[in-house]
Amino acid sequence: MQNKLNYKDLTLMAAKKENGWLKYLNRNKKKLEAMDLKIHSLHEEISERTDCLQCANCCRTLGPRITQKDVEKMARALRLKTGDVITRYLRIDEDDDMVFREMPCPFLGPDNYCDIYESRPKACREYPHTDRKKFFQIYKLSVKNAYTCPIVYEVLEGIQEL
Repeated sequence: MQNKLNYKDLTLMAAKKENGWLKYLNRNKKKLEAMDLKIHSLHEEISERTDCLQCANCCRTLGPRITQKDVEKMARALRLKTGDVITRYLRIDEDDDMVFREMPCPFLGPDNYCDIYESRPKACREYPHTDRKKFFQIYKLSVKNAYTCPIVYEVLEGIQEL
């Protein structure tokens, strides 16, 4: 079953909901601290019906932090030296983190498939983080991620009904 959200309208939809989501956090912080299992269940349900290949907003717009371990995995997958991966694809950002030189991700294909999916960076593997332990700690980050990811948007909407 495909997700019912129009991915192109996600930014506008999230902007309309942001204040409500933040108010919910302020009123329900203690409740959120005890809701991980319910939120993880919601994440699973929404993820199953969401076709990320129809969206790929994260790969187009979010620059993940790349670790040295990520560079090594990418280098093996690309059959390049780690120095060559860094030179071709990465840069150091204003926070002193390694990130992709340009966005969209250089490994995003025209069909929205990742050319290095099995060796993608840890930040990519863990996104959208709605199944993370102690979700309440990243709730505000999730509000920002809802502008990009339909899974996050729907999880935030679903939390208010729990």
